[in-house]
Amino acid sequence: MAPTHAGRPLVRRLRAAVQWSVFILTAWGGVDLYRFALQIEGGRAATLVKPLSPEGFLPIGSLMSFKYWVATGAIDAVHPAGLMLFTAALALSLLLKKSFCGWICPVGTLSELLARPGRHLAGRLLTLPRWLDVPLRALKYALLGFFFWIIVVKMPVAEIREWQTADYWKTADLKMLGFFRHPTPLAAGVLGSLIALSLVTRHFWCRYLCPYGALLGLLSVGAVVKVQRDEKRCTRCHRCTTSCPALLPVERLGRVRSPECLGCLTCVSRCPTPGALDATLPGRRTIAPALWAALVAAVFWGVIAAARITGHWEAGVPAADYLRIASEREPVSHP
Repeated sequence: MAPTHAGRPLVRRLRAAVQWSVFILTAWGGVDLYRFALQIEGGRAATLVKPLSPEGFLPIGSLMSFKYWVATGAIDAVHPAGLMLFTAALALSLLLKKSFCGWICPVGTLSELLARPGRHLAGRLLTLPRWLDVPLRALKYALLGFFFWIIVVKMPVAEIREWQTADYWKTADLKMLGFFRHPTPLAAGVLGSLIALSLVTRHFWCRYLCPYGALLGLLSVGAVVKVQRDEKRCTRCHRCTTSCPALLPVERLGRVRSPECLGCLTCVSRCPTPGALDATLPGRRTIAPALWAALVAAVFWGVIAAARITGHWEAGVPAADYLRIASEREPVSHP
């Protein structure tokens, strides 16, 4: 049974609720991680529990842990939360297109937020010409290929195990925080450029540079549920194409298989004709947009809940190790 057209705008509110709940939890985790770092740097035994949401920003290490898990059956005890978040993203891509990017990822949410003032100031966002857009999009796949070759193809499992027990990996999340707390002039310039480009170009980082999104996009080509257009019912109103954050020509497609599709259902929510554009299973069996939203939340939070229940969520680094590593680190000299 096809979903009722009247309920489609609800998916935009549901998506915003999921996006901002994750964004706020992640930002809160970042603040707590900063407070935790200050305690460690002060040589005090941490009374705070180190937050785990920032571990989602360690995808390269999580890819290594995922390979080790598949090869040995053992789950990384140092940053298991990062591995579980990585696994949730993979599962979502195999089920509901690149919905991790479209519904969960805080960087994607921030990109959308940055685009709003740019759109208001200039009237519209800059769309790069195809001759420039296509090779720029290839950059994220090139980066993915580099990491895939180095980690999945070349890196021995024994070397990954050594990495997992090294001090560097134990403090990887704190080092990531340090990158933002004390950026070099080059890093600050790169971050400033990305922010500026995101103000005028939709999803600049996600569209052109994110290897994580490239991986999820390639997996999403085989997703079980995809957006499907009914040629007979389509009125060619162009609303699906003009509203698509991934700049896909939805009105010219049948079943949307593109690895660029974010699974955000913006196109479905904007379609004015019942039955012309729906989320469907193979065989064109439709599912309601609200069910898509529920599945996104169920898979993401379900993986986290399962990790907590099975003891594969909490980080396995004692506070004493953090204090030891901090005391052995060379002091930073300032001019």
